[in-house]
Amino acid sequence: MASPPLKFYAWLSIAAALATLTLKGLAWLLTGSVGLLSDALESVVNLAGAVMALAMLTVAERPADEGHAFGHGKAEYFSSGFEGLLILLAAATIAIAAVERLLHPQQLEQIGLGLMVSVSASLINLVVGRILLLAGRRRRSITLEADAHHLLTDVWTSAGVILGVAGVAATGWLWLDPLLALLVASNIVWTAWRLLQRTTSGLMDGSLPQEQYALVLTILDRYRAQGIDYHALRTRESGARRFISLHVLVPGEWSIDRAHQLAENIERDIRQTLPHTSVFTHLEPLDDPASQDDINLDR
Repeated sequence: MASPPLKFYAWLSIAAALATLTLKGLAWLLTGSVGLLSDALESVVNLAGAVMALAMLTVAERPADEGHAFGHGKAEYFSSGFEGLLILLAAATIAIAAVERLLHPQQLEQIGLGLMVSVSASLINLVVGRILLLAGRRRRSITLEADAHHLLTDVWTSAGVILGVAGVAATGWLWLDPLLALLVASNIVWTAWRLLQRTTSGLMDGSLPQEQYALVLTILDRYRAQGIDYHALRTRESGARRFISLHVLVPGEWSIDRAHQLAENIERDIRQTLPHTSVFTHLEPLDDPASQDDINLDR
């Protein structure tokens, strides 16, 4: 059975965001809790992020063309970066509302009904977040992974808010509600920071993760044992696709056909180990001193 297109998961995220926004907004109106208000505001971020994800996945799935020979995969980083900035904006809004409520406490109403509604919204986020996370890892989509992590963070955030509101109901300590809202703001700032770090790395052509880089070295060292060498190994990610380039040094007496076949084998082994990888090799003679002078990026 064919996997659904990535945009299917973006639409699923949009539907979940609309449902949870409605439920959490209702919970806030029922109780007047600033903690539940903060939870509802984060759902607004979820919705905006899901819409942006849909737009960027539409761009990223376009095939390579004359103007974008390496494809459009980097469009996914704009989605994760945009969502990270929205999370920071939501955190600031939550903090302002929480400080205001600390200074001017307010009794909560219909707490039981409001918490039931909020729990229902959290269950939706939990299920959809797990679906998006599995799909994102399987399909190597940073957009889906970012959206999933945000939804799952939202679940833990909601759990904290629910405990805070329940604590107010049990103790009468009104300051618990805004205090939990401030903790929520701190938590989602951390989520935003991690998203923006990963986005920046992708846009700056960061190397492959260490474990993937190690797999490439293992393959190359296996060939090095056969009497060849390599250098100028460079790697980067662009959304779901990887790019690897290196210089392969072979004995000068080898025929072009033999050297080319070796390069083909190296490229094949790397692609089989790391799917969705474009591998570029450059052949050089081992015994030519000039082969050692072209390691720098400008060469």
